[in-house]
This record gives sequence, C-alpha cells and structure tokens, in this order.
Amino acid sequence: MNLGPTHLIVSHLDRSVAFYQDAIGLQVHRRDDDEAVLGAGEDDVLVLRQQPGARPAGRHAGLYHVALLFPTREELARAVHRLAVTRTPIEGASDHGVSEAVYLPDPDGNGIELYADRPRDQWPTPEPGEKIAMFTAPLDLHALLGILGDEPLIPRAAPGLTVGHMHLHVSDLDAAVEFYTRELGLDVMTTMGGVAAFLSWDGYHHHLGLNTWRGVGIPDKPDDAVGLDSFTVVGVDGVERRVQDPSGNVVLLTAGRPVTA
Repeated sequence: MNLGPTHLIVSHLDRSVAFYQDAIGLQVHRRDDDEAVLGAGEDDVLVLRQQPGARPAGRHAGLYHVALLFPTREELARAVHRLAVTRTPIEGASDHGVSEAVYLPDPDGNGIELYADRPRDQWPTPEPGEKIAMFTAPLDLHALLGILGDEPLIPRAAPGLTVGHMHLHVSDLDAAVEFYTRELGLDVMTTMGGVAAFLSWDGYHHHLGLNTWRGVGIPDKPDDAVGLDSFTVVGVDGVERRVQDPSGNVVLLTAGRPVTA
C-alpha cells in the first residue's frame, strides 16, 4: 500500500502549472484545457483541475498539505535552491528527526510540504510503548543548501519524486482514525494531544496525518472552494472505487500504479 497522485482544485490552471514547474521543479506529464498532470518524469504526483472562480479555503475539512517526498537529501536541497532563486515565499522549515521539511502554499493557498527522509536507522528512538518518535525543531537551511557547494541551479526535480504523505483537516479525530484504520489498514504511529494523529503502513513514520486544528465539528469542504479533490491509495485488492471519510475527504482506491508519462 502506498500513495498515488493527489488531485487538487485550483482557480487558474496556467498560473498553477507555472508555479509547480518553476518553483517546485515539476514537469507536465499530460494536459488539456482544464486539467494538468505533473510529476518528475516517473510517477504522477499531482493532478490539477481548474475550477474558475473557486474561492479560497476556509474553516472546513480538507487539505492541510500534500507532502512531496524527494529521494535524497541532495534533491531536497536542490528544491530549496529553486525556491530561493525564484524568490518563492515559504511558511516554515522544520527538522522532524525522521525527516527534513519545508512548507509553503501554492498560488491558491493549497498547502505543500517538500521533504526528504533520514535513513530509518537514524530516526529518533521512541519512548517505551510508542511506535515512532518525531519532533519539530528549526531546519538549518544554510547547512542544507551547503551540501550543494557551487552547483548551478537544476531547474527540474529528478525522477523518484513521490507523494510521501497526506495531511488532512477533519471534523472528528476519533471517527477519522477509526475509518482509516478499518478501511485502509493504517496503523496509528503517534498522536498529539488529542488533536492530531499520524498513521502509516509498514512502520513508516506516517503516510497520513489527521488534525482538528480548524476545530471539532467543522463542515465538509465546499464544492466551490480550492483544495483537495481527492487523494489516491495504490495497492488495494479488489474493485477500484471512491470512498469518503467521515469528514467528506475523498479517497481513490486503486489496485495498481496509475499510468505515468
């Protein structure tokens, strides 16, 4: 089980495609008038669907961020280099022990995390009874960029980029955890003060984050807002189908890897 492409609603497709190409380093795998499929030449990672006039996200369920996983620390450094050269604002940069991550919005405010994992044998040791240990500390961006030396800007991300995890706003944390453990077989790896939970397959730190930071009982995402349309889980046995979690977030369940470029 792993994650396939995330489908996002955007208000201006040309603007969004330019951002993901220039600032993030993705390439267009396929495109028509209203939809663009992007990645790094192998797996599709994002599907952008234009909905003209879509309003900004508000206090409702839906996307917190989609996390794009780079295959190496050097590739993450090159991603940060692209952000610096294009003067793309970021919202944060964190060392989580298990990974190093940079956070930013796309032109519609859709949350993006760019990250690279540390080797598992370097992950922090969990407390007794815990499955994983994660923390949040400032990321030393200068040290990260320093591993590139005098390397010139590389405008495109290298093959191997995938969707590493999804993080969602939900209205009821317990109901969401119960749904994803029951329907998708995810394991709870750690929780945060009763307001967030992190779940995964096969001992990974997390493939899915869930939180109630926008409040308990928030409504489902409106149809006329930007944000998450759906995300994909690959490797499901049986018939491909769409399911909704208790907060209205849509999951595409597919038996095989989606077609790539």
